[in-house]
Amino acid sequence: MIGGGKRCSEAARRLRQRPDTLELAVLDGQRTEKQEDDQTPSGAIGEPAVTASTSSSTKKACWFQFARSSRNRRKRLHCEEDEEETESGRKACLAQPEGMNIGSSTQTIATPLMIGDSFYSLATEAPNPAGDPKPDDQEQYKQRDPSVVSESKSTRSLRRLSQLRRRRSSYYFSENERRIRANDKEFNLQYKYHNNYIKTSKYSVFTFLPFNLLEQFQRLANFYFLCLLVLQLIPAISSLTPVTTAIPLIGVLTLTAVKDAYDDIQRHLSDSQVNNRKSKTLRNGKLVDAKWSEVQVGDVIRLDNNQFVAADILLLTTSEPNGLCFIETAELDGETNLKAKQCLTETIELGDHHDALWNFNGEILCERPNNLLNKFDGTLIWRNQRFALDNEKILLRGCVLRNTQWCYGVVVFAGVDTKLMQNSGKTQFKSTGVDRLLNFIIIGIVLFLVSICALFAVGCAIWEGLIGQHFQVYLPWEHIIPKDYIPSGATVIGLLVFFSYAIVLNTVVPISLYVSVEVIRFIQSFLINWDEEMYYARTNTYAKARTTTLNEELGQIQYIFSDKTGTLTQNIMTFNKCSINGRTYGDVIDLRTGEPIEVTEALQCVDFSANPHHESDFRWYDRTLLDAVRSDEEHSHVFFRLLALCHTVMAETVEGKLEYQAQSPDEAALVAAARNFGFVFRSRTPNSITIEVMGRKEEYELLNILDFNNVRKRMSVILRRGNTVVLYCKGADNVIYDRLHGGQEDLKARTQDHLNKFAGEGLRTLVLAERRLTEQYYKNWRTRQQEAALAMDSREERLNEIYEEIESDMQLVGVTAIEDKLQDGVPKAIANLQSAGIKIWVLTGDKQETAINIGYSCQLLTDELADVFIVDGNSVEEVEKQLRQFKESIKIYNRFRPGGTEALYNSDSNMDPLSVTMTQTSVFMHESSNPPTPPPPPAISVVTFRWDDKNKDKKGGPDSAECNDLFGDEKRSLDDGAASIVIDETTGFALVVNGHSLVHCLSPELEIKFLDIASQCKAVICCRVTPLQKALVVELIKRAKNAVTLAIGDGANDVSMIKAAHIGVGISGQEGLQAVLSSDYAIAQFRYLERLLLVHGRWSYYRMCKFLRYFFYKNFAFTLCHCWYSLFCGFSAQTVFDPMFISVYNLFYTSLPVLSLGIFEQDVSDKNSVEYPRLYTPGLRSELFNIREFIYSVLHGAFTSLVLFLIPYGVYKDGVSQNGYILSDHMTLGAVVATILIVDNTAQISLYTSYWTIVNHITIWGSLVWYFVLDYFYNYVIGGPYVGSLTQAIKDLTFWMTMLITVMVLVAPVLAYKYYLLDVHPSLSDKIRQKSLKKIHSRASSDVRRTPSSRRGRRSVRSGYAFAHQEGFGRLITSGKIMHKMPQDFAFPLGLGTKKTQALHNNLASADQTKASNSSGHHMGNNNNTNQRHNQNQNHSSMADISAEGRAADAGGSGANDDISPRAPCQDLDTINL
Repeated sequence: MIGGGKRCSEAARRLRQRPDTLELAVLDGQRTEKQEDDQTPSGAIGEPAVTASTSSSTKKACWFQFARSSRNRRKRLHCEEDEEETESGRKACLAQPEGMNIGSSTQTIATPLMIGDSFYSLATEAPNPAGDPKPDDQEQYKQRDPSVVSESKSTRSLRRLSQLRRRRSSYYFSENERRIRANDKEFNLQYKYHNNYIKTSKYSVFTFLPFNLLEQFQRLANFYFLCLLVLQLIPAISSLTPVTTAIPLIGVLTLTAVKDAYDDIQRHLSDSQVNNRKSKTLRNGKLVDAKWSEVQVGDVIRLDNNQFVAADILLLTTSEPNGLCFIETAELDGETNLKAKQCLTETIELGDHHDALWNFNGEILCERPNNLLNKFDGTLIWRNQRFALDNEKILLRGCVLRNTQWCYGVVVFAGVDTKLMQNSGKTQFKSTGVDRLLNFIIIGIVLFLVSICALFAVGCAIWEGLIGQHFQVYLPWEHIIPKDYIPSGATVIGLLVFFSYAIVLNTVVPISLYVSVEVIRFIQSFLINWDEEMYYARTNTYAKARTTTLNEELGQIQYIFSDKTGTLTQNIMTFNKCSINGRTYGDVIDLRTGEPIEVTEALQCVDFSANPHHESDFRWYDRTLLDAVRSDEEHSHVFFRLLALCHTVMAETVEGKLEYQAQSPDEAALVAAARNFGFVFRSRTPNSITIEVMGRKEEYELLNILDFNNVRKRMSVILRRGNTVVLYCKGADNVIYDRLHGGQEDLKARTQDHLNKFAGEGLRTLVLAERRLTEQYYKNWRTRQQEAALAMDSREERLNEIYEEIESDMQLVGVTAIEDKLQDGVPKAIANLQSAGIKIWVLTGDKQETAINIGYSCQLLTDELADVFIVDGNSVEEVEKQLRQFKESIKIYNRFRPGGTEALYNSDSNMDPLSVTMTQTSVFMHESSNPPTPPPPPAISVVTFRWDDKNKDKKGGPDSAECNDLFGDEKRSLDDGAASIVIDETTGFALVVNGHSLVHCLSPELEIKFLDIASQCKAVICCRVTPLQKALVVELIKRAKNAVTLAIGDGANDVSMIKAAHIGVGISGQEGLQAVLSSDYAIAQFRYLERLLLVHGRWSYYRMCKFLRYFFYKNFAFTLCHCWYSLFCGFSAQTVFDPMFISVYNLFYTSLPVLSLGIFEQDVSDKNSVEYPRLYTPGLRSELFNIREFIYSVLHGAFTSLVLFLIPYGVYKDGVSQNGYILSDHMTLGAVVATILIVDNTAQISLYTSYWTIVNHITIWGSLVWYFVLDYFYNYVIGGPYVGSLTQAIKDLTFWMTMLITVMVLVAPVLAYKYYLLDVHPSLSDKIRQKSLKKIHSRASSDVRRTPSSRRGRRSVRSGYAFAHQEGFGRLITSGKIMHKMPQDFAFPLGLGTKKTQALHNNLASADQTKASNSSGHHMGNNNNTNQRHNQNQNHSSMADISAEGRAADAGGSGANDDISPRAPCQDLDTINL
């Protein structure tokens, strides 16, 4: 029988589940065959032959026996390894778990490998007639020798058994699994896994020309001009030479190809930089430097400290004890705190022995590549055993190895299969809104062109049929036109004329438009690159436009999605201020005024050089705190002693210098602050902590670490020194305040005031507290804690109750205030961008408290907000309920805010009389018993209103409205200094969404509600989000709001978001170049985004719109002249201009002025663009170029073309010069109209230009001169057909008068309209230009200034708590796994470290306990109350008392027993680990 084997895991039980019906069918078929032949089964091992009585009884027994055996095999919790050898030497091996090893806090399953190709084999066995269960039921499943099977089974049974084996083999190695063998290149090659080569480029040398041409001709305009070129090659329908289209088309294709080649070369260089990084790879037993691109799946690689992980690897061995290593995942999730990874205990023994690592031949079965960063499932098969693999044993590409000398791992995923690349998203083709509008307009123009051509074709057919047929002597028809039947001939002529007009009128959509657009964008990109205002000297980094096609989109951004870590912050924590015993430190006070002095780098900091362990980069400016420490002020010593002892930091000496390894930057900053003030943390063991206080060494016995987690929001340590046991605790203010004992209300009130002040300044606060414990109380608590830790039921709840008990009645020590240093200029940049009407969302992988704290620091969140909504539901129902409550809150706020109450109080108000649940559980009740009294407003938390006259007319609608609410009343002039409009965007709401709740918010059923709430919020912060969730949020806004988005980040975790947004901006920070390589623009600091958008983005959009309006105007004015002339030439497609003039009109005569307009034009200076951010808002609504502006340009061009043609036509029709020359010829008319057109273009662009440079003067006036030079050169040097026409015309006064009258008629309406707008409806830029001209620089007269924030001068009633710590390091410390020596190797010398001291301390402790017991006669609770009263009599307890007791005990302990061991009992002090 199967006895009590080792316990199996769930994974092992799943391995034992097999398709038993198929096995039974095969087994039953074999039994039937053997019974018919009256043969004795020979497959049973060690079983006598038994003859079956009947076929039915055999089958029945088989069924029952098999079912019973199968059921027992599935349900039993214990397994047994059963191996037997038959007389023939055959061995059967069951695929059952051999045992279970518990190590590295995870379950490891060890399973013997199978023999043969399948995991099970079938063996026949005679049935038991008695039906008794036989002890060897499992022998049915033992594998059988193939030779024996072939001799005893029929062909059909063999085939069915083979099918069964194949099914079971595929069950283990299915297509959904990945199979890797370490150090076996040939084995892994058969699966064709991707290598580690990364490719972001699009072309190669051989594929560039065909692929690029194919891509360019996919653009509608290029294909359109290619078709025109083909038509022009047909002489019968073309009145223009093909050169007129071929040269511009080839120019466009060449210019675009050069630009694409340049961009792709940059991508090749970036790919080469990444692929050529070096990685130490094990090859043939030796460690060699290999390129990242050469790393293959299955390779064993070595990583050194501070090195990026080259691929997703399975951790094998590390330099740290117990196989631990520490990584920073800022590239993946934005978190800068360290995370611990641990390899299998079985592979630790490999160490850094290259021979052992090269001989490692483990086989890995794991999941296929996916984008789940926090999940990995796999199995390692090694040494005939199976080991479970999870995410704790995997290092992902993009992580950085920290605080670990080296580690080795085997590559599991490489290249595009890595989780980092799986989260990168696909590169999308990006085009601007102007491009999309332009494509729509081009389609409309083509349809208009087709209509005009069809109309003229019909007109030509009618004219030829009625009139033209009679003038064939003078205007002969082409030979291809039938002359026998006039209607058919006229129809053919009309059809040919249709194509002829399509060629003549093609200049309405000239190919030079695309040439000019590409040139403008290309030069604008260089203007961004050359901007010295965006140069970061510290890293010698300029801004970089990595694409040349999206510049004007920078002027239309509506949503900014920003990462936090490394983007808004510097990843640097500094100890900024503190509060000790109700007194605040950190502010530098001016002795003359008593006011705080602003701390700048110019201010002299405190000198800590007297401390040999001080850090040179530590900055502190308040001298009073250092004086208090040096004067042995009790409370300051308690404060810093707590900071030096209550943490999980590890200390090590590197090159003679003490260095700290902290899990979070918060703890590193606190311990470093204590170090600089003379309380130096030196070392720790699993049961002791050693510090150095003002040069004196102190050692404490570490009794317990009550570790931090997100629920507790605090951590505590319990220490013993001498006879005193003390608990030190630090945590969130609201958590610690609830656990303080009474009698310190004044201290709590003063400290709370300091907390509010620190929170208002955006600092991250922690409250410190202590509690002195009696030995008897601690022992009693320790016993109950161990019982709770070992409980099988409700262990967590019981432990929490135990922790709550001891973490109570504490004495308040003080408050720490840490600054998560923002990048320079971030608050100002965010304030200006919000004033410009741009909504800013922060998408970060950090925890909620940290994200909110940074939101306040950078002024994204302010204390004037009506409320901050937090969505943290774990289910769809919870999230939906929260969103519904938030929507009701917004509705009520909009009804009751000033200026919005009238709609509520009128008689037809539909206010729901039921109570409305608010965010802070406030309730608004409508009293129905007193109808005339208006209902009171609801108690919304933290409501501050600022309402001005401008807003009184607005009923409802949040302050943070969409773009349609961004334009205020601008009727007031800047000249009236008193009538200024103040824009206050501080009121409103903010939304904070957790990552697990964001999953539900992005679901189809909730995304509309989520967007409804988010759209009415001033700011949105999404925390704990994955890289893929960032991209999904961006896609949601793009799809649902149809808004232009920008994503900015600095790490690989931002790549997918950057690719998904319309504009991707990468910050070239400290986290590698992944974000920069995927971005469209690269800047060195977040503050440069303000200039990139408000200056370069706005200018690019403004210039492009002005360029397009003028370009369409001049081309319609030029092209439509042919339409008016067609009325006088029988619709014959005869051109009014010289064909050469048509060819070079857009290329030589008018290209340079319009290019200079698109490159250098600006309405206001860059300084004013930043100072007045509302100048940016026209781009949000696409006001400068849209369908309306296009139609206006078309109508203006049509009017110009009509005047251009009709006035000269009227003058020169039947005209005669003074010399008697006839002026009414076609060539003279064409030359005159062409000349007046060029002059008009010059006059119009002069009116269009607001910013004159030397380039504008040269191009505008030079183009006018260039026209006459080229015309003379073409006609007289080359010999054009229009030779002499213009020369004769300009000799006559008629020409000059005609030109003057025509230009005045065309310019006068434009001037009148411009002055009307400037005087009656001036734009914001007009007002600013007027102000600049009058040199009025008074800030009081600013029309659109943002209300200056005075946040740093106010108190905040919110919590400033934010602690980037995670649970788990306390467990590693107290269990000794993080130490370089095991716990049993540590000896903790109490007191001063002598045997006598320990004996004395033990005697004193025993005497104190006896005395306390005899004197009180009460139980533990009374003892605790005595301790509480003792604490109330002292404002602070000091560990200096403990030190004094230790020294006194040491002085009087000379008679102690020398035989007592100095080693403290080794025990697991971590309660959670139990």
